[in-house]
Amino acid sequence: MLQIKNLTKFYGKRAVLQDLNLNIKQGEIYGLLGANGAGKTTTINIICGLLNYDDGQVNINGENLSARSKYLLGVAPQENLLYPSLSCAENLSFFGKIYGLKGTKLKSAINRCLQGVNLLDRKDNAVDTLSGGMQRRVNIAVALIHNPKLLILDEPTTGLDIEARYEIWQLITSLKEEGMTILLTTHLLDEAQKLCDRIGIIKNGEIIAEGTLEELRKKVPAQEIIIIKTDEEEKAILKAQEKGFQHRYYGGDLAFLLPETLPLEELIKYFDHINLTSITRQPVNLDHIYLEVTQNVE
Repeated sequence: MLQIKNLTKFYGKRAVLQDLNLNIKQGEIYGLLGANGAGKTTTINIICGLLNYDDGQVNINGENLSARSKYLLGVAPQENLLYPSLSCAENLSFFGKIYGLKGTKLKSAINRCLQGVNLLDRKDNAVDTLSGGMQRRVNIAVALIHNPKLLILDEPTTGLDIEARYEIWQLITSLKEEGMTILLTTHLLDEAQKLCDRIGIIKNGEIIAEGTLEELRKKVPAQEIIIIKTDEEEKAILKAQEKGFQHRYYGGDLAFLLPETLPLEELIKYFDHINLTSITRQPVNLDHIYLEVTQNVE
């Protein structure tokens, strides 16, 4: 659905994208992860035709970027692209007309999109009377009004409470089940882990790791991770090194990477004569993968 090959973009002499390659398959949710300044926004702006690029190729549904290819895209930016004093239906009508919809086709599209985001009963309500989660759903409905082939969701749940976030997750999942191809950017690693079929991690303008969650887990040299609380961290690290366990710090917590899953009794025995406050077992998740990949690539 989306193929990007050797994409390069300079701001002055600084390269913000360096031979970036990306291939998003039809019907999948692809998560693009990276720190601020890694190149996510630049990539999206190029895909949307808002920025020129210096080298490379961008192809959407078999077509090179052009004025026509914009009709293949639906974009829900992080900041809601809505007129607060207009109703939900009026907002969709405005954007639908931009895409050339009118008459019964426009009315049908409005109803279809509001039904799709479960807000048909609020079609005549002004946007500024809706909750933050509802407004975000209307924002996604606007992106769907012209029935695009590729939907770009930029930080779709930023600033939402947990209930509203789960509502958006359910909506994104239902869109995928209907066959929509989705490019998702997010800072919430649990969101990417929950929703995405494949994940790409971008740093310094290039994809440094990509794959399914199971494929990316191979980037971490561990079958399991244990978090230890102790006031004798140096002794614990030396003891773990004797067993061949690598150590990391996650959010200030001392962690050890276990090459195999071991019984708890055996783990505790490894740290005999060390004052342990607690020991916690964790599976390798996207947080660990992200830190492993980004902190070990220059």
